Amino acid sequence: MEVAKLENVARVYKIGNIETQALRGVSLSIEKGEFTALVGPSGSGKTTLLQMIGCLEQPSSGQVFINGKNVSQLNRNKRADMRRGTIGFIFQFFALIPTLSAYENIEMPLLLNGKSAGERRQRISELLEAVALTDRSHHRPDQMSGGEQQRVAIARALANDPPILVADEPTGNLDSRTSDEIMDLFAGMVAQGKTLLIVTHDKNVAERARRQVKIIDGLIEQD
Repeated sequence: MEVAKLENVARVYKIGNIETQALRGVSLSIEKGEFTALVGPSGSGKTTLLQMIGCLEQPSSGQVFINGKNVSQLNRNKRADMRRGTIGFIFQFFALIPTLSAYENIEMPLLLNGKSAGERRQRISELLEAVALTDRSHHRPDQMSGGEQQRVAIARALANDPPILVADEPTGNLDSRTSDEIMDLFAGMVAQGKTLLIVTHDKNVAERARRQVKIIDGLIEQD
């Protein structure tokens, strides 16, 4: 079953009279439960492709489908609605709110989805246990290591139980041991049925994926 599909997607960025073509007619299907790594040099279009699947960007041409729904021309609010229940995001630099505790950071997407206080407490407790951070729940990001911050970010991405997870260089700011721990967490999520798409420059991370898609100059060179 396809959870994401791109059909001949191009993306052109314009700054004044200068055009940069990030994607040049990419077609790609991602199956439910698949663990895919997007690899390639900097500037190849990996992150743009990830943002298309994450409904953060609209294509200049072509079509993007998420769970069978054409999201190519949805406005910003409708794309946000699609993301909220369907897609969890994990970033290289964690993107945690610095003034909030681990508990409160994980709580944010639950608040946005209108979950009750009781539902939030139960879900956050489950997630903190899943990422082995129960004893760090009241710590702010500046009181945690990089690995702990990334585990909070993963728990936050999982808060609303999205079927699709997208991660942009999720181990790029971590040491090798912590990277392995994060990849073990990801492997467990895929084993539970999540679909995972990762952008990475790290060969060891890419080799943990079941599928590698190599992008060069906005085109898929190898799949």
